[in-house]
Amino acid sequence: MVTIVVATTSDPASINPAYALLTMPGWLPVPAPSLLQQGIKSFANKNVRFLQHDKGIVEEDYLDSRWEEATGEAVNEVIFFSKHTAVSNRPALTVHPIGVPHLREGDVPPQGGRPGWAAPPDPRIGPWLRLLKKLAQSHNLVPEFEITLEGTHHGPITTKPTMFLEIGSTDEYWKRQDAAKVIALVSLGRTWARRWCCSRKLGQGG
Repeated sequence: MVTIVVATTSDPASINPAYALLTMPGWLPVPAPSLLQQGIKSFANKNVRFLQHDKGIVEEDYLDSRWEEATGEAVNEVIFFSKHTAVSNRPALTVHPIGVPHLREGDVPPQGGRPGWAAPPDPRIGPWLRLLKKLAQSHNLVPEFEITLEGTHHGPITTKPTMFLEIGSTDEYWKRQDAAKVIALVSLGRTWARRWCCSRKLGQGG
């Protein structure tokens, strides 16, 4: 079973965490010709698969199913990197499930998905929200950044447990490299994040 992490080059709050993620050791290109023909690059690190495309983050539906068809690997969950917007423009790091279950048949979803649909919420949303807060504090992003759990409100369509990790809420913060690093570390989970941070400290000490 593999975890898919998805980012788009069209969004700085998506591609910057992706670049931070790919600078961590262990990543290798993995062949998925049918997806590459559709403009989707892929990389592997242990049980994590990273997919990069150039469209809007809510525009590529069924990436979990498409990966399974292309590689034969079973997908356990899907994680998306994206920007967050808010009327307040307050800097924020957010986690949320996806879907538009409030829309009725015939409604046009403004940000992807299908009326009445919602992806299964990723069971790691709660633990990762706590990890996000801890990592944000350790990188001195709190109290400048608010750490929040959002409600579901957009696509893309997936069939596996899914969550979005987002940086908000304006262009200034979408481009913040320290926020991007924290999002990348969260996406690797508690064990990997701890191991990577410890290795960096040892390296700096040498």
